[in-house]
Amino acid sequence: MARADLDKQPTDVRRMFDAVAKRYDLTNDVLSLGQDRRWRTEVVKAIAPQPGQVVLDLAAGTGTSSQPFADAGAFVVPCDFSLGMLKVGKQSRPELAFAAGDGMRLPFPDDTFDAVTISFGLRNIVDPGSGLRELRRVTKSGGRLVVCEFSHPTNRAFRTVYLEYLMKALPAISRGVSSSPDAYVYLAESIRAWPDQRGLAALIGAAGWTRPQWRNLSGGIVALHRASA
Repeated sequence: MARADLDKQPTDVRRMFDAVAKRYDLTNDVLSLGQDRRWRTEVVKAIAPQPGQVVLDLAAGTGTSSQPFADAGAFVVPCDFSLGMLKVGKQSRPELAFAAGDGMRLPFPDDTFDAVTISFGLRNIVDPGSGLRELRRVTKSGGRLVVCEFSHPTNRAFRTVYLEYLMKALPAISRGVSSSPDAYVYLAESIRAWPDQRGLAALIGAAGWTRPQWRNLSGGIVALHRASA
């Protein structure tokens, strides 16, 4: 895939996610070998939601990542730019306050949320730095940011195997489980082109967040970044 394919217009990316919405959660579970459940659990632990707190879950898709915050007693807003994802999510979780929104122009006032999080969605914002600044804008002073995103495995030999899986096995497997397998070719390319752990931490700091830090999950396949407003 040419590099230009990673620079899709927002409408193209939105249509891509609309197309995968129906089987999105199942596909993620299969492609991650079930690890996505553990990663979501770690995000909730990092946010540590409390009753009465207001949490933004950006790029929430169908709301699978949002439900645990509601279960903990927080008021969670699952926000996504894909209307297809939101429609599927609202059908299965009608009690959640789904909202449509662009990560670079969030439809919320300043200082709204006690905590904000985005899992596997920052790569899909055309300008990730702008998205991080928007998240900072809508977060209360002292609030928390948690970013869960694909990263770079720390073991060089494992990284080689991982890249082979991304570029060859992932698209092939997705053809058997996804409602739009071509989208996972884009997914593999976007993961490969994404900054490493230190690079993302620098991007978070440049967006106005303080004390950015990260913790590797699954050998660095995923990194959990945290920072404060």
